[in-house]
Amino acid sequence: MEVFKNLLSKKDFAFKFKIINTFNMLSTNVIAQQIPYVLEGTDFQNLGNLYKGKVRDNYTKGDRRILITSDRLSAFDRIITLIPFKGQVLNQLTRFWFEETKDIFPNYVKDYPDPNVIVGEECEPLMVEMVIRGYITGSTSTSLWYNYERGVREMGGNILPEGLKKNMKLKEPIITPSTKAVQGEHDKNITPDEILKQGLLTPQEWDFLADATRKLYARGVEIAAKQGVILVDTKYEFGRNKDGKIMLIDEVHTPDSSRFWLADTYEEKLAAGEEPDNINKEFLRLKLAEQGFIGDGEVPPISDELRIQTAQKYIEAFELITGQNFHAEPGDVLSRIESNLAPYFS
Repeated sequence: MEVFKNLLSKKDFAFKFKIINTFNMLSTNVIAQQIPYVLEGTDFQNLGNLYKGKVRDNYTKGDRRILITSDRLSAFDRIITLIPFKGQVLNQLTRFWFEETKDIFPNYVKDYPDPNVIVGEECEPLMVEMVIRGYITGSTSTSLWYNYERGVREMGGNILPEGLKKNMKLKEPIITPSTKAVQGEHDKNITPDEILKQGLLTPQEWDFLADATRKLYARGVEIAAKQGVILVDTKYEFGRNKDGKIMLIDEVHTPDSSRFWLADTYEEKLAAGEEPDNINKEFLRLKLAEQGFIGDGEVPPISDELRIQTAQKYIEAFELITGQNFHAEPGDVLSRIESNLAPYFS
């Protein structure tokens, strides 16, 4: 893929970038050293049937699913570039949130054999993504603000009042479900009525998932707030295991599935009509939007410096949200994963 062709050699990166430490984040030098080792994907034999998602490689065998989180960055429902350490950040943040929410809703996780890997119970994904929003924002064609600015006042069966401004907090969080797009296609907004008419969920299943979505989001908002972070919006994916039980799958409250803003500067930025300080992949989305790219056409060139800045945003998100330091060393991620998964190869 063209966006992956401009990665420099290992020695070119060794001391190219100035070391800047924010919080306890890895230095730009360490992140730069990882660029030659970014994990584009895997193709292991004897691990199970392989399906490549936007970000994760899925290996299924019997009632087991192994998910390997790559460094691919998906935005606008497309693979945009590779970000060093992104896969590890997402997987470890997902682990944090699965542990923090398992009392609210069961998840599919069985083991974490590697910083980039989850071994879970095989579930058949439900073809609806449960999106919940606490603020009106966004730059993509499925986002709340994008549609509101163009005169749309009903999203996902929710009626929005007049007079809203970008990035305002909504009176209460709203659920705006979307279809679960196959790779290469865009997610599409859908209403609960359409979900029921198309037979994607039964009325009972919709009520069940809507209730779970509100509870999961409330827990996320509560925990993030303790760290001075706003969980703006997010999405949840659910699946059905072999016994018919609905489980929380995929990832939870990561920078890929959620927006996060810094709480201490939010009101000031809102009053000034400026974008909130964000700690998620919205950073790269906005950089691309500044160049007129919102998902269609050729992706603008993405510099290695911008990749490093994006990596810092992911690491910042992990450290701010969890209150933990992010630990990682430059090196061959693919070989490490293969070694740690040795017990799972047939």
